[in-house]
Amino acid sequence: MLKQVIWNLRKRVVSDSGDKLILPCMYVPTSSFHAGQVHCSQKSFFGGEDFLDDDNSRPYTYQKEKKSKNPNKHVSFKQQTEAYMEPFTLDVFISKRFVSASVTHRVTCKQVAVAGTNSKDIKAVLRSRSDIPACLAIGRILAERAREGDVYTASYTPRERDKFEGKIRAVVQSQIDNGIDIKVYLD
Repeated sequence: MLKQVIWNLRKRVVSDSGDKLILPCMYVPTSSFHAGQVHCSQKSFFGGEDFLDDDNSRPYTYQKEKKSKNPNKHVSFKQQTEAYMEPFTLDVFISKRFVSASVTHRVTCKQVAVAGTNSKDIKAVLRSRSDIPACLAIGRILAERAREGDVYTASYTPRERDKFEGKIRAVVQSQIDNGIDIKVYLD
């Protein structure tokens, strides 16, 4: 099939310049099979020409991958395996108006269990949505939902601005009391 196309194009040669035949809109081999150089650029799917990137391997229409700032950086075994050894993390957010917490799988980034005082079923039962009893209720409900999703251990690292005391400690302690083993990493 390709030989027939090339043979038909040879019949319609635009010019003959000595030893090389110049074919319209074709790659002209010089020393090897087009040697990575484009002599006559093809039209792209969108109607414009594809301009090649720095190393002439892909057109700009393809997405470039991000290059590492330090390609020789050593990644330890613990850094590589930590997400698989302790796959679930606890995230607690407490504001002046509400409390929310979730258990998330580190590798797939899917939330296994979520509880918050803004949800309709919890909002109707609580007197206040941001006090210590609300935090204890959120911890208990989150522990029940996590056990339904077959999660019995999780790790918790407080955010930089959060201290592990008061309401945050109440949510974590409530989960521990209701059967979820939580490892707390304090810096």
